[in-house]
Amino acid sequence: MSRGTVIDLCYLVAAIGFILALKGLSSPKRARAGNLLAAGGMALAIGVTFAEPDLGHIDLILIAMVVGIAIGVPAARLVKMTAMPQMVAAFNGVGGGAAAVVSITEFIGADTKLVATYKVLEVVFGVLVGAVSFAGSALAFVKLQELMTTRPVTYPAQQLINAMVGLAALGIIVAILVTSSTALLWVLLALALVLGVIFVLPIGGADVPVLISLLNSFTGIAVAASGFTLNSNVLVVGGTLVGASGMLLTRMMSVAMGRSLPNILFSAFGSVITATGATEGPGGRSVRAGTPEDVGTLLAYSRKVVIVPGYGLAVAQAQHAAKELADALRARGVDVFYAIHPVAGRMPGHMNVLLAEANVPYEELKEMDDANPEMATADVALVVGANDTVNPSARNMPGSPIYGMPIIDADQAHNIVFLKRSMRPGFAGIDNDLLYDPKTTMLFGDAKDTLQKLVAAVNKA
Repeated sequence: MSRGTVIDLCYLVAAIGFILALKGLSSPKRARAGNLLAAGGMALAIGVTFAEPDLGHIDLILIAMVVGIAIGVPAARLVKMTAMPQMVAAFNGVGGGAAAVVSITEFIGADTKLVATYKVLEVVFGVLVGAVSFAGSALAFVKLQELMTTRPVTYPAQQLINAMVGLAALGIIVAILVTSSTALLWVLLALALVLGVIFVLPIGGADVPVLISLLNSFTGIAVAASGFTLNSNVLVVGGTLVGASGMLLTRMMSVAMGRSLPNILFSAFGSVITATGATEGPGGRSVRAGTPEDVGTLLAYSRKVVIVPGYGLAVAQAQHAAKELADALRARGVDVFYAIHPVAGRMPGHMNVLLAEANVPYEELKEMDDANPEMATADVALVVGANDTVNPSARNMPGSPIYGMPIIDADQAHNIVFLKRSMRPGFAGIDNDLLYDPKTTMLFGDAKDTLQKLVAAVNKA
């Protein structure tokens, strides 16, 4: 068996590993094994690459790998769960940028007069999509890290300007296909970077995670294009898997929000805030604030309590306190489970992973469709840091930006307890009528501290 055959077989094994890893990641019980399988497939693909007969600049490759490991390992180990979307955006942007750079170097290192047109098309496609993903992901990171406003940034004739930049990029691509000009390739790179920035600017609020998923799909497509440029089957397979899974995830998140992808990308959703920081809302409506002692007594003598976690729980790192409260209630014979919205937190699976950190059994987590039928029989819906995902406006206010989004039916419970720092709105930037419901009691303060006080109150009741 020749060296080339062995190398191709190893790449095939790595590709199969990627596919099986995606299958594993579809279930929380198999997610860790799936992640390890993907890492093993990647390690095999990288190791076999060093056996390629024409591989050069091995010293530079090793230096780059050492630098990447020195950055990636500490980042992955030290990142907080609340910052996971930012890290995904950053790493995704690096992948898109790498794909663009690979396409450029392959183009400028070849005799462009002898390069086939379809090869040039692969290059310009990789540059365009990779650079858009790089610039867009970088700006998404800046927004999520709150280094700039998380609200949409709009300006006059924005869609027209975006269209003009897009058409200019397409015109440059046609010119490159005709002339094989290296200078025009640099112009395309600049236009693609600008396009990535202006594409992301008008997207804000709860739509940024959807955007990251879409940009992740772009990166996969760019990597697949660079795989064609390099004649690397494993890159083609890996990039295609990332592109397809990213697009499917984008679709799933759009459905979970009850909105179409074009509406998410072009509606500047989340640009208006109508709630205030006080305990009095629009129209002079007031809320009913309670104490941990009173709520603790209510919880202790309930039959069924549903905990609805949101991003506020993640920010406060309150998952362990939430589990402690659930355990204290179960010790008193209370039926307790967690109702998980598909986009709770900032990305799908965010709450599942966060609660898994606190050793919450997966069986205690119920997805929205399974939890909602039980909400009407719940004595208490304990909402911890969630807002938009329980907002009744999604059902009964056609003019609301979140109208049509499926929500957790917390308003169907006999009592609602809200744990919030203030009356500030969620990502959507809109007021929540559930806060003013006569059945609702507000507990203001840090979620972790409040949950710990509730545990003490339940134990004393």
